[in-house]
Amino acid sequence: MIKKALAIVAILFLALGFTALASGEAREGTGGKAVPVITQSFASKEVRPGDNWNVYLNVSDPDGNIKSIFAVVNQLGVGEYPVGITGVKTENNKELSGYIYLYTSAPGFSGQFVKLTLTVHVQDKSGNFSQPAVFPLFIHQRAALDTPPQGVFKEQAIGPIMVQLQNIPGGVSGSGIPK
Repeated sequence: MIKKALAIVAILFLALGFTALASGEAREGTGGKAVPVITQSFASKEVRPGDNWNVYLNVSDPDGNIKSIFAVVNQLGVGEYPVGITGVKTENNKELSGYIYLYTSAPGFSGQFVKLTLTVHVQDKSGNFSQPAVFPLFIHQRAALDTPPQGVFKEQAIGPIMVQLQNIPGGVSGSGIPK
């Protein structure tokens, strides 16, 4: 009887240990270090052509080694642009609050009825990546720019998203409306 009770207790401890280990792995990255976390984010869902699109982020990293922000723009009808990487200043390695921005004007870019999606990851110096934050954007003349909630984000520019948007090949805009 005592052997059965000890076996049951041992199985319970093993089960609890594996559960704790699995939940710890979800929070840790390579080498047992904590991954950066995008704790809050905000971006207007629409802007007018020629406006800068600000994407606000609050990021924390318990290890205090935030290194870079990776931004991937996917434009409907064009595809995915090369990854834009923005370095983070040393004073922001533990906590980061501010915005990255995308220019919506370029030579020869009309910016009418363009739809795109931005995916943002934050990387630390150990090579760990945050979970992604995804932002849709519709560029059109009648856009109403939303503003971030007051007091949540610093009005601090972190850096640009280095992408030069293009018109849709064949003269059709992202909404399917011919130019």
